[in-house]
Amino acid sequence: MTASPGRIGIGLAAVARPAYITSGRGRDLGQQRSVADLRARTWSVLDAAHAAGIRYVDVARSYGRAEEFLAGWLAARPGTDDVQVGSKWGYRYVGGWRTEADVHEIKEHSADAFAAQSAESLALLGDRLGVYHVHSATLETGVLADAGVHRAMAALRDRGVRVGISTSGPVQSDAVRRALEVRVDGEPLFTSFQSTWNLLEPSVGPALAEAAQAGARVIVKEPVANGRLAPGGDDGSPGATGAAAAAARAGVPVDQLAIAVALAQPWAPTVLSGAVTPAQVASNVAAAALAVPEDLEALAEDPREYWTRRSRRAWR
Repeated sequence: MTASPGRIGIGLAAVARPAYITSGRGRDLGQQRSVADLRARTWSVLDAAHAAGIRYVDVARSYGRAEEFLAGWLAARPGTDDVQVGSKWGYRYVGGWRTEADVHEIKEHSADAFAAQSAESLALLGDRLGVYHVHSATLETGVLADAGVHRAMAALRDRGVRVGISTSGPVQSDAVRRALEVRVDGEPLFTSFQSTWNLLEPSVGPALAEAAQAGARVIVKEPVANGRLAPGGDDGSPGATGAAAAAARAGVPVDQLAIAVALAQPWAPTVLSGAVTPAQVASNVAAAALAVPEDLEALAEDPREYWTRRSRRAWR
């Protein structure tokens, strides 16, 4: 099957702050990473994405100045009223715009954090904010059992913003299924799920299919595994090397293969590109026209191995 470019979204995690865990940042960004440099780069990526048909933009409070950069881009282009924005609360950016910071973000899933960060998001994005996720919700933080947080998020839901969770880690499925159970005033609270799913880590797929069956929106993040499934990102692991070989046999770049496979999942209406250059945007969008090869299931890693490997990646 093939897909429409409109099913691809653009995430600003890797372009709106000077350091992140994605491979190839030296090649893609160079040393020009001032606020002004990355604002200009973010705007060029957004221009390319919009021209290519992308209409969903993913940001977060912890993505450096992603919300600020996006708000400025939207204000400078008043005709882009067809763009939907999704953001997240639960992490704060504390890197001080330094690539070598000891800590880049801090997690807090309290009602106070939601109140503070949602106010900041709304101040920047206003009624352009269409989706608001708990950032990397897990059972361990307690956010999926916190009635105070749920009530506060329901107030945002009742204003017309879809609320949900993003997930990370080897037990993403547990968080998705627990979130599906949460009700406020008799109605489901969490109706958007943004989870990591890719050729190397597809374990959350059945839970996301359940979410879609329940009427929730599903958004796939990290389809190229933070660069491991992008050109030049093969880290020598069997899965990444196998994906690169499969892409070579298909005659396409490995990022296109990875995104095409994510788009082929019937429960995944939106798949995020993490492009940081217009050329990467073009390559990622081209995935929508690809037919997907079969027999790629063997590329999957053990989820705990995948997430251990990811946790060891340096902020670059």
